Amino acid sequence: MSNLRGIALVLFAMAAFSVEDALIKALTESLPIGQVLMIVGVSGTLVFMIAAGDGGRAATVRAALVPSVLLRTLSEGVGALTFVTALSLLPLSTVAAVFQATPLAVTAGAALFMGERVGWRRWLAVVAGFVGVLMIIRPGAEGFQAEALLVVVTVVVIAARDLITRRIPPHVASVAVSCHGFFAVAVSGAALIALGDRPVMPDGSALWKIGFVVLCSTTGYYAIVAAMRMAEASALMPFRYARLVLSLAIAVVVFAEHPDAMTLAGAAVILCAAFYTYLRERKIALTSQAA
Repeated sequence: MSNLRGIALVLFAMAAFSVEDALIKALTESLPIGQVLMIVGVSGTLVFMIAAGDGGRAATVRAALVPSVLLRTLSEGVGALTFVTALSLLPLSTVAAVFQATPLAVTAGAALFMGERVGWRRWLAVVAGFVGVLMIIRPGAEGFQAEALLVVVTVVVIAARDLITRRIPPHVASVAVSCHGFFAVAVSGAALIALGDRPVMPDGSALWKIGFVVLCSTTGYYAIVAAMRMAEASALMPFRYARLVLSLAIAVVVFAEHPDAMTLAGAAVILCAAFYTYLRERKIALTSQAA
């Protein structure tokens, strides 16, 4: 029963994140990117500072002195900046498809920088996923958008963030890590504003979008945390890929996008490669436990 509840929470979180991405894309049509980042970052920081409670706020602030938390915060800020910029410039379907390569980048990074053993099968899956990315962005082809490289940068930076997260000491609370992550998003937005990304007064339509972005980002995070605590990670992981399906549906229905056959094929390659990597890692883990 706990696994079923966990799966339901993961599906809710993926839906929340998909809606958040769509709303952010819509917001960047009327508001500067820096302002969007600033609003989301400040709102999220306040939410998690409140969630930390009176006894946890001092510990949350002190967590900034932990080197791994500082590095993760930096990567979070850069990743948010490149991701939101990509959303503002590219079709949602393109961003969502390429972003699914993140687990493959984590696998490669774990092997290259953390000494984890990755066999040839998983390396082939990583290469296949990279081919899928190339199928979507098509560098050198007619109609190639250099902005698509922003999503690739996002994948690399977010993969680094996830790897750094593994190095955060157990005594640092998840709420503190999340609070600093949102703070980094706010700093990224403030930097863009300081560089000339002048804010504008949001209208009524923008205000309700902002409210839903904050709601989706915070509830999505809590749903993921709750799911990971009550259910087995191996049971939850396949359902995280629901985000791609939901994002593609939103792209078609809301933004009237029509991904071409090559984009859909590239997304399928990335999805299959990531799912195979997950299955392979699960098999290796089960074999190790049996031994």
